[in-house]
Amino acid sequence: MASPNDLRFQEFEEAAELLSADPKASTFSMSASVGGEDVKLDLSEDEEGQEESSELLGGQKPSGGFWTFEYYQSFFNVDTLQVLDRIKGSILPLPGKNFIKHYLRSNPDLYGPFWICVTLVFSVAISGNLANFLSERGNSTCHYRPQFHRVTIAAVVIFMYAWLVPIGLWGFLTWRQGAERQIGGYSFLETVCVYGYSLFIYIPTSVLWIIPYEWLRWTLILFAMMVSGSVLVLTFWPVVRDDTKVMAVATVVTIVVLHTLLAIGCKLYFFQIATREPTVVPTTPLTHITQTTKIH
Repeated sequence: MASPNDLRFQEFEEAAELLSADPKASTFSMSASVGGEDVKLDLSEDEEGQEESSELLGGQKPSGGFWTFEYYQSFFNVDTLQVLDRIKGSILPLPGKNFIKHYLRSNPDLYGPFWICVTLVFSVAISGNLANFLSERGNSTCHYRPQFHRVTIAAVVIFMYAWLVPIGLWGFLTWRQGAERQIGGYSFLETVCVYGYSLFIYIPTSVLWIIPYEWLRWTLILFAMMVSGSVLVLTFWPVVRDDTKVMAVATVVTIVVLHTLLAIGCKLYFFQIATREPTVVPTTPLTHITQTTKIH
């Protein structure tokens, strides 16, 4: 075993010459004499390695084409706390608190909107079947059959609303931004993200629609429309208010009307009141009744 006196570190002139030739180089060399043998350690990092390490340390994500997996992976780069915070913001809208500026923070995602839409599809379809089953439970003449096709209908309606309406709104705002330079706008991903999170309030609402009281169902749907509609109005009003007064009001009214049609349409189709036909008792026509009286 070599003693400590045998370990001697020396500086070489090559390192000094390299640093003088290239001051930005991060190359340094060491030598040690262990057991009479010289060992040289050349620790150098090339530019490619430095760029990779800086990307990892700096949190920069590589950007690829839209056909690559990395391109879509960035849309789902959120954690549980961020999703919960955005859900809380969608059910607790406050005046003057923009959903995009206060919750998205230039990092919109598709993870939350996608799973919210999927959960809403199953909650509406399953709750609608349970509501119809409970309403027909006391009717002995009715044979209940689960309506599985409602899952497909709910998926088509909800996903079309969550994608086509944001596309139309984003395209309209982009067009108005070109017509009126003072109008700002949101990106397409931000618009889709707002619409997706605004639908979360309908998940617990659809579950409570199982309760067979129409006054309670309409109260819940009005409350849900007010909450989710407030999120959309408070988010998009700062964008359209710089437009002409007529165009700004018409845009906000259109957003609210489409949102209302979705909620009321789901209520009327999936939670419709089953009408029972009255049972008709066959009767024989009354012809001629004769009454004979016997006198004893």
